[in-house]
Amino acid sequence: MSRQPDHPVAPLFVDRWSPRSFTGEPVPDAVLRSAFEAARWAPSASNAQPWRFLVARHGDAHWEILVGLLAPRNALWASRASALIVILSDLHVERRGERVANVSHSFDAGAAWTNFAHQALLLGWHTHGIGGFDREAARAQLEVPEDFAIETIVALGRVGGLDTLHADFHAGEIPSGRRPLAETVFAGKLGLAAFEDERNAA
Repeated sequence: MSRQPDHPVAPLFVDRWSPRSFTGEPVPDAVLRSAFEAARWAPSASNAQPWRFLVARHGDAHWEILVGLLAPRNALWASRASALIVILSDLHVERRGERVANVSHSFDAGAAWTNFAHQALLLGWHTHGIGGFDREAARAQLEVPEDFAIETIVALGRVGGLDTLHADFHAGEIPSGRRPLAETVFAGKLGLAAFEDERNAA
């Protein structure tokens, strides 16, 4: 795998990608604890730390429930992961002794998930976020209170070969690229170039 950034960044950021091929081998407690510790130190508004994580390991008492929540095509590959992790976020935050709406709950949970993914990668494990699952069934079967949002499910595992992956996914089992900065970073308003060389080229 070789992805080249346009500007200097630590290798961690381009080495992280979302494979679907996993070995299914057991994930050690030490790996999970370290990844969740990284998530714990993510920034959040008012230090509310709205994220919560529900973990199932391959073959444990919770595994079939989480796999069963996935859309059928996602279950084809995610059932080979070592762990599935449901990310929740608290819809409220306590301010001056009162629980009020937390408008950044999803944003902050996303920061924690990013920390988790990068720390897992540093330990030799990959992650893949999954949006295709039954949220209503997840809330009921996992007994998630209404004051928590169900954000996503994450598959974690060691990368396997194509022989461990359903043939439908072989062609897409490569790291994806990214849009250039000129298409994502703007000066004050969408469409206005943020950097001098881009303005001169326009």
